[in-house]
Amino acid sequence: MWVYRLKGTPLELDPILLELFDRGARGVEEREGEVLAYFPAPLELPFGGVWEELPDEDWLSAWRRDLKPVWAGPFVVLAPWHPWEGEGIPLVIEPGMAFGTGHHETTRLALSALARHLRPGERVLDLGTGSGILAIAAAKLGGKALGVDIDETVLPQAEENARRNGAGVCFLPGSLEEALPHGPFDLLVANLFAELHRELASRYRQALAPGGRLLLTGILLEKASLVKEAMAREGFSLLEEEREGEWVLLAYGI
Repeated sequence: MWVYRLKGTPLELDPILLELFDRGARGVEEREGEVLAYFPAPLELPFGGVWEELPDEDWLSAWRRDLKPVWAGPFVVLAPWHPWEGEGIPLVIEPGMAFGTGHHETTRLALSALARHLRPGERVLDLGTGSGILAIAAAKLGGKALGVDIDETVLPQAEENARRNGAGVCFLPGSLEEALPHGPFDLLVANLFAELHRELASRYRQALAPGGRLLLTGILLEKASLVKEAMAREGFSLLEEEREGEWVLLAYGI
């Protein structure tokens, strides 16, 4: 078995996950700052990754064994094969073809922030939903959640994850523009990247109800100033700034 290692952020790598499966990947694993795609043999791929040969063993069993539950605030993120009878709010997420398994700092930052900021009954928009993990977490906290993603191929998995968790979440293809008619929202959570947050800053206000809040992550520490400057120009008030590793979450209010 061979593994193809790709460096990058979730937003950078998410669009190629389906193509990796189309080219024969048997599984994909999200780690901090990289993705590992497992293949029976190496082949030419145009994505700039590095091939490594794995020891001759049952790679799927080893992958499942090594993929551990992850804590984020009050949540524990589990794969479907993880038994769990402990404390915490379980989020059962199938790892694979969409980002958001809890193993990346930005997802953990967003989950923790949701628990601090979301009040039961509030309307929540998860912008760039991926696996649906943040929308599902919002629903488990008592929110009324909508998840949108420009990549329609991730939505069936998001819907299956919501079903697996017993969470009533609506998922739609599109971006912020397509979500606006379903608002206004009390809370918007977006795990994107700094330049896109800067581009969307003027539109965020249109999505929010009076007193609404934003949870923005996917932001590298070195680029946080880009987002802060754009949000200040739009009149948003910084409520908190949380950091894990080289990643930052910024919470704003209006």
